[in-house]
Amino acid sequence: MKNNKSALLLVFLLGFMMIGFIACKQKPKQVTNAESRAYYTCTMHNQIHKELPGDCPICGMKLVKVEVSKNNYADNEIRLTPLQLQLAQIKTDTVKEAEISNQKQWAATVTVDERNSQSLNSRLAGRVQQLFVRVQGEIIHIGQPVYTIYSEDLQETEKEYLLAKQQLKHLPNATIDYTKLMEAAQNKLKLWGLSQAQINNLNKSENASPLVTTYSTVSGNVSDIYIHEGDYVAEGTTILKTQELGNLWVQAQLYSNEANPFTPNDKVKVIISDLNNLELEGIVELINPELAEGTKINLVRVRISNLHGTIKPGMQAYVSTASHEQRKLALPVGSVLLDGNGSMVWVKNPNGSFSPRMVTLGVTNNLYTEVLGGIAKGEVVVSGGVYLLNSEFIFKHGNAMANMKM
Repeated sequence: MKNNKSALLLVFLLGFMMIGFIACKQKPKQVTNAESRAYYTCTMHNQIHKELPGDCPICGMKLVKVEVSKNNYADNEIRLTPLQLQLAQIKTDTVKEAEISNQKQWAATVTVDERNSQSLNSRLAGRVQQLFVRVQGEIIHIGQPVYTIYSEDLQETEKEYLLAKQQLKHLPNATIDYTKLMEAAQNKLKLWGLSQAQINNLNKSENASPLVTTYSTVSGNVSDIYIHEGDYVAEGTTILKTQELGNLWVQAQLYSNEANPFTPNDKVKVIISDLNNLELEGIVELINPELAEGTKINLVRVRISNLHGTIKPGMQAYVSTASHEQRKLALPVGSVLLDGNGSMVWVKNPNGSFSPRMVTLGVTNNLYTEVLGGIAKGEVVVSGGVYLLNSEFIFKHGNAMANMKM
């Protein structure tokens, strides 16, 4: 019995010693002041956020780790890593004074002046044997060969011409007036598009041929080609069309109550946005007297000069009325975000973070918008990549504009 008590006491002492040994081994948990977290994202698809490393479910690329420290920044601030700044193409600009006018602007499109368009039509029925003009945009000139056509009607008329010529030579005193027959055949050849030089060559060779080359009677940039080699064409078939690009139209669509500032022959400012906002003067040529069917849209057509050929049909432009410009505190147009809550910009803070700011805006043109309140001169705002920056903030903190007030 005594031995059993001793054994139990020994077991108790050993267990107590092991508990104390384990407790000594454990270190107190360190408490950090800065709560930090990390996530993994794709360099191509920033919307992917994962807690563990892996591959992007969209493109399969390896996810990269992004460290985020929350306590270093306020709740309304966001910090991006250098990689995120590069991928989002974040650009900044300084709030400063700029020339802004109270003029109105309307989006427009550069088009061809249809009055300078020309078409080359076939005067002769037959089969297109060879085509010399094949590429749209090619510049052609009057007298340039366009295509060769095979026509049996042409050959028969040439035979009539040569036969009348032979009869006139051998039967000068005949009762039939072969001179008039020759003139009639020659006029027919000219109506079919043969030049005087081609008729002279027929006189020399005295060889009737079903093949003849047609030369251009128009000039300009080829806008459309309607035939191919081997096609059969009838008399009057359109072969190609040309455009003269020395003068162009800029067409703006306005609501009927907006067309009042324009009258024919007015001088207006035209800005070609596709050419780094090239500014030039235009002349109002037409204000459509009839609104587009089913809408309240009116068409204003402005003529511009294109002497250097740099302006192309289809380019985007703006038409604006002339007005006096003033220097005002302004923001780049691309820095402003608009929604039902108002206007917001992203401001770059001295610590490198970004925070949203509600602003009040005034007059706007295609480059700048006037600032009436909410931001001061010299502050730095984000002018490029604002939507990606806003999306990143919404992902982490929710809608930035919903809880903001001026």
